[in-house]
Amino acid sequence: RTIGDRIGEAKASGNLGNTLKILGQFDEAVVCCQRHLDISQEQGDKVGEARALYNIGNVYHAKGKHLSWNMAQDPDSLPQEVKETLQKASEYYERNLSLVKELGDRAAQGRAYGNLGNTQYLLGNFSEAIAFHKERLAIAKEFGDKAAERRAYSNLGNAHIFLGRFDISAEYYKKTLQLSRQLKDQAVEAQACYSLGNTCTLLQDYERAIEYHLKHLVIAQELGDR
Repeated sequence: RTIGDRIGEAKASGNLGNTLKILGQFDEAVVCCQRHLDISQEQGDKVGEARALYNIGNVYHAKGKHLSWNMAQDPDSLPQEVKETLQKASEYYERNLSLVKELGDRAAQGRAYGNLGNTQYLLGNFSEAIAFHKERLAIAKEFGDKAAERRAYSNLGNAHIFLGRFDISAEYYKKTLQLSRQLKDQAVEAQACYSLGNTCTLLQDYERAIEYHLKHLVIAQELGDR
């Protein structure tokens, strides 16, 4: 501010916002991220503007998750405050998405789709969540981003469960499992086995369910994860 560096002030405000978000001070975080947005728009800095929109989305997303953890977990009875907070997150991600499309930034589009999928999932809009996660998946494949691809499969599996499409969920969880093994991520592999075990139970395939739960158990023991 002293040297009149507006872009520098915008970036510093954004960094403050992100740090306050991690500290759980969501309202202060929004103020700082909003300053980042305002200055970026004033300076015609489209990249900064996109980043600020994404960051504000993240603050509302984190706040919504934080609020929902402290309240009832049933999507049908999502408290109004949680709903409004997650809808705000969604709005900012949508604005970010249209701007990064304009900028032709595919990687940023991938991140926006993933987060839109996650907020819609928390809102109980499972069909919308699936549409966004499919977009996320396509971009992850484009970039050969195996970790993002694995997350997308996992998220698609979760959303299909809530629509009662257990067979489709199982297919997505199997892909999650394959990728977690490729990535040598044992914790995620265990999680995928757990999800597959539960899905097989829902499909009344109890033999397979037992196999997956035993695999989960073995990895949990190996990792010493009580």
